[in-house]
Amino acid sequence: MISKSRDNEQPVLECIVRNATLLCDAPDVGLHLVNEARAHFRLACVSEGDRGVFPIGEEFDLASPLQAALAIREARIIHTPDISDDPLYVARDPVRVRLVEEEGVRTYLSVPLVKDGIAFGGISLSRYEVKPFTESEIRLIETFAAQAVIAIENVHQFRELQARLEREAATREILQVISQSRAEEQPVFEAILRNAARLLDSPAGGGLHLLNEARTHSRLLGSWGDDSGTFLIGTEFELAGTLPQSVAMRETRVVHTPDIKQSAIYLSGNVDMVKKADIDGVGTFLCVPLVKDGVAIGCFNLNRYDVKPYTEAEIALVETFAQQAVIAIENVRQFKALETLNTELENRVAEQVGEIERMGRLKRFLPAAVADAVVSSGSDKLLTSHRALLGVLFCDIRGFTAFCEMAEPEETIEVLQSYHEEMGALIAEHGAGVDTRAGDGIMVLFNDPLPCDDPAGQALRLGLAMRSRMQELGKTWRRYGHKLGFGVGISLGFATVGMVGAAGRYNYKASGTAVNLAARLCDKAAEGEILLSPRAYAAVEEDFAAEAIGEISLKGIHAPVEVFRISSET
Repeated sequence: MISKSRDNEQPVLECIVRNATLLCDAPDVGLHLVNEARAHFRLACVSEGDRGVFPIGEEFDLASPLQAALAIREARIIHTPDISDDPLYVARDPVRVRLVEEEGVRTYLSVPLVKDGIAFGGISLSRYEVKPFTESEIRLIETFAAQAVIAIENVHQFRELQARLEREAATREILQVISQSRAEEQPVFEAILRNAARLLDSPAGGGLHLLNEARTHSRLLGSWGDDSGTFLIGTEFELAGTLPQSVAMRETRVVHTPDIKQSAIYLSGNVDMVKKADIDGVGTFLCVPLVKDGVAIGCFNLNRYDVKPYTEAEIALVETFAQQAVIAIENVRQFKALETLNTELENRVAEQVGEIERMGRLKRFLPAAVADAVVSSGSDKLLTSHRALLGVLFCDIRGFTAFCEMAEPEETIEVLQSYHEEMGALIAEHGAGVDTRAGDGIMVLFNDPLPCDDPAGQALRLGLAMRSRMQELGKTWRRYGHKLGFGVGISLGFATVGMVGAAGRYNYKASGTAVNLAARLCDKAAEGEILLSPRAYAAVEEDFAAEAIGEISLKGIHAPVEVFRISSET
């Protein structure tokens, strides 16, 4: 479930709660998560048999005397064999009374979700009878808690990656608009405002102000999002005024108002800010100056309906947009002053945009050295779909599935990490064109997109180096009780290769009988074996010793295939 839930941890949490209910004889199981401010925690999911006294989504004060709150605050397990003996229940604490007398809970266990020594959630289990949880049950819930942490962290990292990709896409769009808006900055402002409001969760929209040449007033030149008429396009503001946008430009600094209704300007009765908060419903307000040569020439402002302060990372992103707006303004000014110079700048920006897009696309699916080589060639021809003679190597760890079932998640990750680091170093050392990885499985291509004189020989040399290194790793893992092997399949043949996918999700793929054959040979390889297809063996037989092991029927291959095994002494 963790492997399937890259962008949503909820299915994993529900799976954990369901299994905790079944394996620990606990009819009520709930999983809580702490909010970013660490002031509250909410019930994220509950078991099917839960009586519903605490509905999903209900929030609790993290500073409360709740057992779940205490377990999260102190990052420790709390086990209450009988709540009716709890001093807080005896003192008629409303929550304890609600648990015992309305929900019927008697035994209660709280296990925190801990990362880097800090708890950001917890699992709570209830029983309707006085039946303390055993040590093994508590250890099991600790394991589930660790898995919940992994799932949440995976989703967090995936979302961070998605956010980074969205920011990169927004930057590319803005750069493209800059390159296309030689004589007018307005399209750039609109692109920046649109992307800023979308990426920074600001449905209340935003605006862009520019100072006049005399630096006495600023004018609102663009806005995006909801507009109830507080500030209309063309509205002017005195730079000496007290509004946040005037302060941001006058003092050349970010002005962040986390809660307008708690700000001094609102409490002083400023008409514009009172209208913005009470009529428009804006809760949080941000102003970021547009700075050139250390002096503000304008500012961005963004609005949120909720009282939800902007983070440092979000403010930094707006500052980047502000820098791009300054670039656009300067481009337009230079165009109006000297059209020839601006044309040169436009071409340079367009070239940079193309380079950013191409490098970003390539480095998502090619090794950095290969991507650099393609870019240096000045042509994407190598990336279009084409036929190529490939040396194909597949390898994976023998016994890995059984190992994952028995090992702790941390052990699994540590083994995979060391495995991929070592194999990746060997792949780079042997000059492979492309490698693709999924779990413990690795596919390596030779002779495309980088040419190779001896693709089968290079693939076999890599396989031998991998086997040797895996024997060393295996000795280390065996000392920790992990018995893991390694198998390799190698084929030589033509396959169709090229870039496959849609914008933002490209991959360099290879398909054909040669690819399938290498994969099936890998499946058949026993511990320490390197199996070769007939054509691959024919290409290397003068340099390497091998033995024929007969014809073997392979899944997906219509006829039996004669298979060769590389000598263990090679």
